[in-house]
Amino acid sequence: MNIKRFSLQLSVFHGRIVPEDGLIVGYGAIIDVFKLSVPIPNKLSFVSSKNRQFENDQWKVYPTIYLPDENLYKQLIFALKYEGVDLLVFKKLFEVLSSEEMEEMIQQENLGQYSRRIWFLYEWLTGKKLNILDLKTGNLVPVIDEKLQYAIDGVSSPRHKVINNLPGNQDFCPLIRKTEKLEKYIESNIRQEKNNYLNRVHKDILQRASSFLLLKDSKASFSIEGENPRNNRAARWGTAIGQAGKNELSIAELNRLQQMVIENDRFVNMGIRSQQGFIGDRDRATQEPIPDHISAKHEDLEQLMAGWLQTQKELVKSRMDPVLVAAKIAFGFVFIHPFVDGNGRLHRYIIHHVLSQTGYTEQGIIFPVSASMLTHIMDYAKALESYSHSILNFIDWKPSENNNVEVFNDTIDYYRYFDATAQAEFLFYCVNDTLVNVIPNEVEYLKKFDAFKCFIDNKFEMPDNLISLLVGFLEHGKGKLSKRAMNNEFNKLTVDEISSIEKQFQLVFLEN
Repeated sequence: MNIKRFSLQLSVFHGRIVPEDGLIVGYGAIIDVFKLSVPIPNKLSFVSSKNRQFENDQWKVYPTIYLPDENLYKQLIFALKYEGVDLLVFKKLFEVLSSEEMEEMIQQENLGQYSRRIWFLYEWLTGKKLNILDLKTGNLVPVIDEKLQYAIDGVSSPRHKVINNLPGNQDFCPLIRKTEKLEKYIESNIRQEKNNYLNRVHKDILQRASSFLLLKDSKASFSIEGENPRNNRAARWGTAIGQAGKNELSIAELNRLQQMVIENDRFVNMGIRSQQGFIGDRDRATQEPIPDHISAKHEDLEQLMAGWLQTQKELVKSRMDPVLVAAKIAFGFVFIHPFVDGNGRLHRYIIHHVLSQTGYTEQGIIFPVSASMLTHIMDYAKALESYSHSILNFIDWKPSENNNVEVFNDTIDYYRYFDATAQAEFLFYCVNDTLVNVIPNEVEYLKKFDAFKCFIDNKFEMPDNLISLLVGFLEHGKGKLSKRAMNNEFNKLTVDEISSIEKQFQLVFLEN
């Protein structure tokens, strides 16, 4: 094991041009040396022969003093110290190492903090107990270094003298790296800004805005799926979104929500699926699948969903930022894809649920993140594809007889141990956009509408439904009423009256 060459000197590494002369170290080297079936990390560690230190989107470059020895133990120490915990890499690595090799490696420095963390991770991930005595001395060290990744308070493991602060369990535990972008969002205290803003809005306008935004969010969620639902269907789903957080999540609750999403279930097998699933296109000639995403194997769903539900239950009560929790839980759900249909809309419902349960959003005040997601649909697609595309090459599949996919290898770990950093950054962006743009824009619109309505009421005593129609026509005409509208719905208005209405509309809606 220790004679393998770990520090890789290459000009191209898994399709990436290396930044300069030097050596690939850490997880990148471990994955390559052991041929692990895992995606290459988004950012790789590299020791520069030129003794330089810098960072870009794909590489973090270190001076030569950081170069670890060429053995697995030292490479793992480097990875834990500078790259954080990658549960998927550890799980796949432990599958190719014998218990004897693990015991030999850990006992090199059995009291060292990195040895203890590796030891704990081995037993936590594999369920196997190594032939090593419980430690009697040593200060407790956290499994997750919170300078690198987000964690929970955790509980101690006396055997290993560590604190298990992993934000999840063996069956579902995505991790999120601390990035400059995420830290800025958290430090900006978006939540308090939202509350301060909403407290300044008159309750009547806020209630009306919430009602509209509820329907807007529901329609946006359908539009993301390429559907244009009737108003009553969108309103029905909007009602469900408005009650998010009221009921605890369970398989029965998810089944109930799916039934609200799927209007016609004649051609859909409802409930947790009992078949394989994928998202993508089909070959026009053969109808064979061309997947962009392959869902978790249906045989694994009971175990995955049990782990997912338990992690969700624990994290909504933890100190972890609610938006991070929502990203882990909601995107984890859509990656698992437990239903034949309705997963996308349920995934976005779960965002509302988590934000409500954690107290991030107030009851009755909708936070229409789906509307923001629809506006930034390409970024949304990138957040989904950054995960889905990264695991496709590691899934052994073939088209099935019914033009579905058939998966032949063990894939469960890809759905429980993934990096959710990209998804967390995207969700935080949408939450911020919702606060800065979506909600204020609707509130301001209602204020303008009320000002214009007051003018119409005082001058013409027009019915409310006709005022709404009038505003719609004027918006469509950019402040001008069409000849068709003047000759039909508003034929009782004189030319001078129409002119005064148009001027007032432009003053209220277009000049402010």
